[in-house]
Amino acid sequence: MSGRGPGRIRIIGGQLRNSRLDVHELPGLRPTPERVRETLFNWLAPVIAGARCLDLCAGSGALGIEALSRGAAAVQFVERDPLAAQALRANLRRLKAVGGQVAQADAQAYLQGAAQPFGVVFLDPPFALDLWAPLAQRLEQGGWLAPSAWIYVESPRGAVPALPVSWALHREGGAGEVRYALYRRQPAIS
Repeated sequence: MSGRGPGRIRIIGGQLRNSRLDVHELPGLRPTPERVRETLFNWLAPVIAGARCLDLCAGSGALGIEALSRGAAAVQFVERDPLAAQALRANLRRLKAVGGQVAQADAQAYLQGAAQPFGVVFLDPPFALDLWAPLAQRLEQGGWLAPSAWIYVESPRGAVPALPVSWALHREGGAGEVRYALYRRQPAIS
C-alpha cells in the first residue's frame, strides 16, 4: 500500500509549527492525533529543550519531529518499514529539521545494538504486534534510558501494557480508542 492515506499531518508547536508531514497509508500506521501531541508536549515542556530523544517505531515521525521543533537536541528515529523510513527522511530534509537521524530497522533488533541513553523515549508500536512489554524490557535493561528518563507510551484504550516497575506513571489520558501515558523512570537507589 503506497497511497497517501491520511495524507498530511501538521506539526503543532515550536519552530516548525504548522509545517505539514507527508504520511503514507501503511498497515498499522496511526499518527498520534494533534490534540494528544499537544497534551504530551505540554507535559514535556520543562524537559524537551536540549533533550536526546528516541522515537521507537517512529511511523510518520510526528512525535520526534514535534520534539525537534520544540528544541530537542537530537532525535533517533527507528522505523522498520522502508517506505515509512524513506518518507520520514524526506520530511526531515524538506523541513531542514536539524538533529534527526533515521535508522530503518526493526525496533527489537535495534535495541540489541550498542546502547546510548536517551532522556525522552516515544514508545508507540503498531497495536496489533503487542510489542510494549518486550521493547520496554529492552529499553530498561539495555542501557537505553537515562537515570530519570521520560517514556511516552501509546496503547489501546483499556489496555495498560506490562511495563518495568521502575517506570512511574506521571500523567495519562485517552482519545478515542487510544490510551496515552507519560512515565518517569525512577533511578535505582544504591
